[in-house]
Amino acid sequence: MRTLSADVVVIGGGATGAGVVRDVAMRGYKAVLVDRVDLGQGTTGRYHGLLHSGGRYVVSDPHSASECAQENAILTRIQADAVEETGGYFVATEVDDPAWGDDFARGAAATKVPAEEISVSELLTLEPRLNRKISRAFRVLDGSVDGWQLVWGAANSAKHYGAQILTYHRVTKINRDGDRVAAVICRDDKTGEDVTINCNFVINCAAAWGGQIAAMAGCHDVQVVPGAGIMIAMNHRLTNSVINRLTYPADGDILVPVHTVCVIGTTDQKADDPDKLVISREEVQQMMDCGELLVPGFRDARAIHAWAGARPLVKDSRVGSEDTRHMSRGMSIIDHDSRDGLKGLLTIAGGKLTTYRLMAEHVVDQMCEQLGDVRPCTTANEAVPGSESGKTYQVTHRLHAREEDRLDDQILCECELMSRRQWVNASTPSHRPASTTCAANCDSAWALVRAVFARCGPPGSRWRRSTSTSSGRPA
Repeated sequence: MRTLSADVVVIGGGATGAGVVRDVAMRGYKAVLVDRVDLGQGTTGRYHGLLHSGGRYVVSDPHSASECAQENAILTRIQADAVEETGGYFVATEVDDPAWGDDFARGAAATKVPAEEISVSELLTLEPRLNRKISRAFRVLDGSVDGWQLVWGAANSAKHYGAQILTYHRVTKINRDGDRVAAVICRDDKTGEDVTINCNFVINCAAAWGGQIAAMAGCHDVQVVPGAGIMIAMNHRLTNSVINRLTYPADGDILVPVHTVCVIGTTDQKADDPDKLVISREEVQQMMDCGELLVPGFRDARAIHAWAGARPLVKDSRVGSEDTRHMSRGMSIIDHDSRDGLKGLLTIAGGKLTTYRLMAEHVVDQMCEQLGDVRPCTTANEAVPGSESGKTYQVTHRLHAREEDRLDDQILCECELMSRRQWVNASTPSHRPASTTCAANCDSAWALVRAVFARCGPPGSRWRRSTSTSSGRPA
């Protein structure tokens, strides 16, 4: 049994957990983050890659829209190396009511989401593969974000401020001392060793698995609803900008260019178990049909992978328990002192990857209030390691890296442009980096292996020319 001590333990190594441990460490607390697998292996690594402008929610969820607009600008500045400024458009297809654009324009103005109506002819000049039957278009500030790069950037920033990041540490119990949290018990799945982390506070950032973590502290019936959605990656970019349908949020209404591929998504339905997300043939066909509506000939491109992720939605009394599509995308913080009589435990759920920094700020503010500390948040003011220059990435950066060896080194993963040599080097213990801080560099072989495993699976199992399936994994 190994024993550690910390002021704060953060459970869950997705975007929210990485943001929280960074915030906690920057405020001067001794912090430890634990995750049962690697960082970004749950919901964060299994989404479509969209950095929201806020446009998607200007009508359906105005508060979330304003938060997305604010955080889009902040993340582009402090995590520039994880962001591609693709820009985006909302377009009315032949089956959409162009009059809904008036509601969109009013909502954008009310929520201060930058949006500009442009002519269809200008749109088609910029994105010539789009459907010629589009009747209306608005330009927005959507972008593309590398989720793994974002998470590791935040984690490495936290480590710079003294935090410990313990991956492959599975939480098995949360100990109490009367009405207070006392310790988090983990199992190191690599060594089999049990680890006790004595602490004063625990922040539960386990996303769709948050209810399971809360129950380990005796706080039962935490209503975090897994909203399952599938996405499909096509083998090359069909557009260079994010394309959204100009309609109330629905299935298959977003096409996102991510590095060298594009991703169509997503569906939304309640899942019973976030570890067991099934991708049906009908859902795949639905996504292909939706892609065809935006880009004629979409089906002629090669679908290289399908995957599913579980959104951590908070149960919403305004909609049916199965209706995850219309549950709020806003963040929710559960204070287990007022709810369960347990001091020193907060659970955060909901929100979006785009708002992960703001979610962290809010939950750490609440922790400080409970502890009686005055320690302001500074995460919006400092770039993470690797983003100090403020230069966002461009799609050509990986293509440039492959130019020298493209004729003599086979590309194993088209999504990540990972070569056979990189795979062999990263898979051989003698070639592995001594520290996982190298994962902050998106061109490092080991970082690519993480991304490939998360989205594509190991070679020989899921790398197929036909569409394959994989589900989300827990934090």
